[in-house]
Amino acid sequence: MHHRIVRGPRRAVRAVVTGATMASAAAVALTAVLVPGTAAAAGPAWAPAAVATVHPGVMTITQGGECTANFIFFNATDVFIGQAAHCAGTGAPTETSGCTAGTRPLGTPVTIAGAGKPGTLVYSSWITMAQRGEKDANTCDFNDLALVKIDPADLGKVNPSVPFFGGPTGISTSPTALGDGVLTYGNSPLRAGVAELSPKEGISLGDEGDGWSHICYTATPGVPGDSGSAVLTRDGKALGVLASLAVAPLAGSNGVGDLSRELSYLNAHGGLGAVSLALGTESFNPVLPQLPTGR
Repeated sequence: MHHRIVRGPRRAVRAVVTGATMASAAAVALTAVLVPGTAAAAGPAWAPAAVATVHPGVMTITQGGECTANFIFFNATDVFIGQAAHCAGTGAPTETSGCTAGTRPLGTPVTIAGAGKPGTLVYSSWITMAQRGEKDANTCDFNDLALVKIDPADLGKVNPSVPFFGGPTGISTSPTALGDGVLTYGNSPLRAGVAELSPKEGISLGDEGDGWSHICYTATPGVPGDSGSAVLTRDGKALGVLASLAVAPLAGSNGVGDLSRELSYLNAHGGLGAVSLALGTESFNPVLPQLPTGR
């Protein structure tokens, strides 16, 4: 297992678990339409959410490391699914800086649950920061985003809506304050397939790392296998990527990398052209599903 954990000053363990995958096949033409002046867009002609098998919340497996995918992204030619950069990590789970941590290279195949063919790791903030010689400590500690290119044969299976909640409706670019509501969807195998346990609500405790990270508590914390999960604001905007689980000083809280900063860094240095967040096709609804009741 692999997960970022925080002790004392924010330090984290990154969680990755192994698991299986689903498969099938189809294709769709890429007809990207950017929303002017934003980093989010309506995107290609997506599969209907009711039948799509590749979407936020599916599991990605990078040579044994299993994570929950966060959002769907695209550029002028390709569609990507997001995961945490540490999902491809090769070093100890207590490594704290993405600028020096070990990682598998670009080009590594990644199994995507619901896809018929493996995706390909085409961007890692860790690799990019190391190559650039990034020196800013906050960027190194909290920039934890990777993109996996979805095989063209699987594009007809993709929908960008977050399960249960719908959205995202855009990207949050504002700081979070103590008490701000958050929503997240994690798909860790540790929940034994109980779908109602995947969506969670919670609150922010505020920001850290000069805005690069948000400290959040949810009803149950993100656990190994939830790494990379999508985190939304209460109005449905993409807030960030679940990256760490704290053991001190705020035990049980999760560190959430700020997506607006991570995507800006990607677009400035990632070499993929203009990459946009895909907006959900399903209306946003912040109401949690009811848990099953026993008799």
